[in-house]
Amino acid sequence: MNLIVAVDKEWGIGYKGDLLARVKGDLGNFAKLTTGKIVVLGSNTLATFPGGRVLKNRTNIVLHPDASYAPEGAIVVHSLDELFEELKKYDTKDVFIIGGASVYRQLLPYCDTAYVTKFDKSYEKDASIPNLDEDADWKMEWRSEDQISNAETDTEAGLVYYFTKYVKVV
Repeated sequence: MNLIVAVDKEWGIGYKGDLLARVKGDLGNFAKLTTGKIVVLGSNTLATFPGGRVLKNRTNIVLHPDASYAPEGAIVVHSLDELFEELKKYDTKDVFIIGGASVYRQLLPYCDTAYVTKFDKSYEKDASIPNLDEDADWKMEWRSEDQISNAETDTEAGLVYYFTKYVKVV
């Protein structure tokens, strides 16, 4: 399985239920990697999407404990066991874990590739994921050149960011 996330310098991923920054280049990379694939997310992450609706052109699997929870267009699973049973229907290379923090933490041990956009900035944050640079089980396999955000399309101008790919080494 794959994990895809954007992090700040301390591996923060969100604040008050939202992304730390909205950067068109990062969102475009996310769409390029996940379109036509299976995305696994929690209900809080789904609530941050426009209109709280599932992502188009993807199979959306939402992990939520409440049996009455039924967002339109999503497959809802109520436990990790149920999730893994559902995932047997798909090629694990096509599965992307997309958040939030608790879903990342629960599923990171089952992932073998992580696509991480790194913002070269520290933000105020209340959600984070484990720092893969400090985890001996992971190594950065690839890093893009620096990108710079644009005030016309992004939440801020001049933000330096880059894309990385980590692979599990054990």
